[in-house]
Amino acid sequence: MERKYKGQSLFTFPEDYTVIDIETNGLAPQICDIIEVSALKFKNNRRIGEFSTLIKPNHYINWYITKLTGITNQMVENAPDARETLEKFYFFVGDDIVIGHNVNFDVNFLYDKLLKYNCRLFTNSFVDTLRLARKALPQLPNHKQTTVAQYFGISTDGAHRALKDCEICNACYQRLKTILLTNNKAV
Repeated sequence: MERKYKGQSLFTFPEDYTVIDIETNGLAPQICDIIEVSALKFKNNRRIGEFSTLIKPNHYINWYITKLTGITNQMVENAPDARETLEKFYFFVGDDIVIGHNVNFDVNFLYDKLLKYNCRLFTNSFVDTLRLARKALPQLPNHKQTTVAQYFGISTDGAHRALKDCEICNACYQRLKTILLTNNKAV
């Protein structure tokens, strides 16, 4: 699917930004649903806001997703629907640069679902901490968010829930930024 108005991938270190993460019941935005969305808003690198909620999906959550995230079908049966939730999320994020780990996945899902349910374009530019980690820490065996966090001594307890992943991502972002700016690799 072409996402004509999708934001740009940036290699920069904003001080005003929103960290985002979603959990889904599959990998394909065309047929799968967002089951949790979270965001942490920062101004001058200080946390000023939080958005987090489960979303009632249109499709069943399979055992693999439940095992990975801990999110069950019972947990989402009374959650708000995607249209209402994504509208609130859209206005919470505003026009901020968004940051996430492997964030292109999240941005694509959000772009498609916001367009489908709310007739809104998610045009925010984004910084991918996966890209930063590959540049700053080439020696790691992989660059999964949990691997990067463990390298920095950041707790990964509760990982694969959207809000906790936002917190982990921001902690990694701050450390990666320091490494890249200190070593003049920020190009």
